[in-house]
Amino acid sequence: MVEDERNFGTILRDFLGMNGFNVTLCENGDIGLSVFKSEKFDLCIIDVMMPKKDGFTLAVEMKELDPKVPFIFLTAKTLKEDVIKGYKTGADDYVTKPFDSEVLLYKIKVILSRNQQAVSTVEEFEIGSFLFNSKLRLLKQRDKETKLSPKEAALLKMLCEFKNDVMPREKALKEIWKDDTYFTGRSMDVYIVKLRKFLASDGNIEINNLHGNGYSLQVKN
Repeated sequence: MVEDERNFGTILRDFLGMNGFNVTLCENGDIGLSVFKSEKFDLCIIDVMMPKKDGFTLAVEMKELDPKVPFIFLTAKTLKEDVIKGYKTGADDYVTKPFDSEVLLYKIKVILSRNQQAVSTVEEFEIGSFLFNSKLRLLKQRDKETKLSPKEAALLKMLCEFKNDVMPREKALKEIWKDDTYFTGRSMDVYIVKLRKFLASDGNIEINNLHGNGYSLQVKN
């Protein structure tokens, strides 16, 4: 979330946090762009009138870095031309202040759900010398074929969706194991070891543990 009104931003961040979201709050457009370049986000909430860099400019620059990232403008600018400009920039929604926080919460959930469904439609992935079909749960390398278990396939698919990036540990546990506890975390670690063994014959593939953040499937060219 990029919002220059500190008190408002803090209150909204805490509200979204209480509803299960992990929110990074940035106080201006320059900081927002810098943080966006260094981390992976599921959705961006952007104010329009900000110092350093306005929200419209920031959104365009974010879209150049990640065309698929959804974003919502949250602003006091209510003129029709501003709303139109926001949507032309590529916004998924344009919410004017004051607003109902519960309504904003459901808007966010709908956008994230829609975006996740779009990502999940991809079924085949190339992983170095391997071809992975997540629907059939088949991992192939030349004439060798391995049938994965449902959790192995789901975990490898998510790693592929975040290939050469960080797959958040919390996301994997909540979506695949449906719970984020010490025991489910240990279970996921065991599955990661299994996947490393399946992929070990290709020296260009690594699954790295980024302590406290998650795992990263790295494939060298």
